[in-house]
Amino acid sequence: MASLLRFRRSTESWSAGTVQDRLYRPLNSKLGATASTPWFASPPGYEARRFEMDNGDIALFAWNDHGAYWMGNTETPEALWRTEKYGFSEVPDPISDWAERELLAQLHEETPWLESYPHLSWFFLPVFLSKDGRETSRAFFTDHAAGFPIDDPEPALEFYESFLETGVLDEYRHLMAGKLGTSEALNLIRMTAAMGEFNAAYLLDAAGYDLVPEAPVSTGHSLDFRVEGEDGSHLAEVTHPAPPHRRSVSSAVEAVRQTAATKVDGQLDAHGGGVLLMVDCSSFTNEEWQAVSSAKPAVGHRPAVVYRLRPDGTTAGYADGHVPLDLGTLA
Repeated sequence: MASLLRFRRSTESWSAGTVQDRLYRPLNSKLGATASTPWFASPPGYEARRFEMDNGDIALFAWNDHGAYWMGNTETPEALWRTEKYGFSEVPDPISDWAERELLAQLHEETPWLESYPHLSWFFLPVFLSKDGRETSRAFFTDHAAGFPIDDPEPALEFYESFLETGVLDEYRHLMAGKLGTSEALNLIRMTAAMGEFNAAYLLDAAGYDLVPEAPVSTGHSLDFRVEGEDGSHLAEVTHPAPPHRRSVSSAVEAVRQTAATKVDGQLDAHGGGVLLMVDCSSFTNEEWQAVSSAKPAVGHRPAVVYRLRPDGTTAGYADGHVPLDLGTLA
């Protein structure tokens, strides 16, 4: 499985001739390629080329006297195999901004419905145009409503567009977008669970807390969030039970219990009551959630909140134990 879109940086000397010989010719020989000027102006101080492959792959290359940057969702030419990889935030702004303009235009040409959701497009761009995950990631949002149990994806798209537009997760874009995965196979359970962390982030942000994803802890691993409030710092871990209509389990209540138990017996048992367990049931249907809401099953760890978020931003749920955060009706 290929990874997220990332830059490769070359420290060698490049010219139009070496770009032709060492990049275009191998690409054309193996895949069939067209080299052209970029759709947008090259980064200041750089020359640039755009490569379009016959199979739909794309690559960008910008160079000057001090080095070069490559980004693409195609096979990397051998001349760049030993180069280091960098995320969008780890390269000079002119390079990053130019590449994003080119790639967002490409994304919206390929998938016009995403143009109505500019921040969603930007945030998940490293996945939406990844080598292996481009088709499955887009299908997850439009065909499966990003995990919400609804037929029309528009409310889900509008919800995540609105939340991501706040910028609360911009600093952690590469980390959080990567949770969606870049697999050619659409794994609905795994991808929906990944969006459970975005749902939890929405709840924490809406409650007025600052949050840091993937907070390292003394046991040597990380928990999903460190949450900062006026009363200090807290840790939160998110779990997302797959609903009964997507897994072999007897009931919605049992799905909640089983999934929470797996998390408790693993990451949380070393922390006792020092971590808030957030059980996200946002992919449960009305009937499934009603069963959980009525039974209010204990999840084997305290404190915990069990909740269902709807695409309109409303939330219902219950607490198990004393919740150290003010989450409104969930606390």
